[in-house]
Amino acid sequence: MFPAIIEFLIHIDQNMATTVDQYGFWTYFILFVIIVLETGLVVAPFLPGDSLLFVSGAMAATGTLDIYWLFTVFAVAAIMGDTINYWMGNYLGLMVIMKRFPNLIKKKYVTRTYGYFEKYGGKTIFIARFIPIVRTVAPFLAGVGSMNYRRFLIFNVAGAVVWTLLIVTSGYLFGKAPIIQEHINLLVYGVLFVTIVTIGIVIYGLLKAYRSPVPEED
Repeated sequence: MFPAIIEFLIHIDQNMATTVDQYGFWTYFILFVIIVLETGLVVAPFLPGDSLLFVSGAMAATGTLDIYWLFTVFAVAAIMGDTINYWMGNYLGLMVIMKRFPNLIKKKYVTRTYGYFEKYGGKTIFIARFIPIVRTVAPFLAGVGSMNYRRFLIFNVAGAVVWTLLIVTSGYLFGKAPIIQEHINLLVYGVLFVTIVTIGIVIYGLLKAYRSPVPEED
């Protein structure tokens, strides 16, 4: 049963019409849970994010879903997910990692992480919202790096709102085209292609900034 649930969650963006027909209003709850898990658990970046928002917006264009409910559900879920991820990193992350990999995590790496999120934390949290995998890892590392929570929350909320509005609205506008309505599943692959290219570009930039020299503690 559990593998079947995982399979359903992973491919829900490709089967939105069936999901809405089967679950009705509960579809919004399912979407909420998926985004909370995708953004809130480091081990769940395999769940759909961008493609789910995009296809949901396209479905709203057909009248199957309500776009205002989608804005609310996705934004709140994204904020909650990143918040959970941050506190997991803040309370458990470094302790667990150092216990499991004592020879891997050196003091200079911890110092580098603190320095990075003190300098680039806000920008990272905002930009990471638009990048699969990085979106899931960044809040956790912000917690490990003890980024100021108020600052984190500001960029968390800003990123969640912009991410939701941009992608859901894009899906909604594209979804109004007849050809898109006839081939809505192809949108998933289009979004995946764009995000894969973006991942490579942005991760390179983040790693370059992360590797910049940080004074070591004595």
